[in-house]
Amino acid sequence: MIKRVIKSFLQCGFLGWSLEILFTALGSLRQRDMQLKGHTSLWMFPIYGSVCLLTPLFRLLGKLPVFFRGSIYALCIFSGEYLSGNLLARHNLCPWNYERSRWNIHKIVRLDYFPNWFLAGLLFERLLSPDSSSA
Repeated sequence: MIKRVIKSFLQCGFLGWSLEILFTALGSLRQRDMQLKGHTSLWMFPIYGSVCLLTPLFRLLGKLPVFFRGSIYALCIFSGEYLSGNLLARHNLCPWNYERSRWNIHKIVRLDYFPNWFLAGLLFERLLSPDSSSA
């Protein structure tokens, strides 16, 4: 049981880090920076790793339609992002700041990232429930 949780935590942490590096590297295309340098923070590993705590939710929702599951996952990720970002911001450690987005909530959450978190949630579901028939 503990080994499985640790394995899931590590898998989610590394997947989240990889996705963030890919996302930030592709974002540099907007500035026409063809070096495509991606970045992340060490703080992000435990934040992404904590997605493993959603495993029971993945199992519970596994038979429901994709739109419903992805939406629930996005809302859960928004909640985790807000809680962790708020905690880190209290100590001046938050590695992200969304104040430039008009869709921000307290500079910590960007509502326009909903599609990203929707897809990420389904990807984490797939990672943590490889034997499920959900996609």
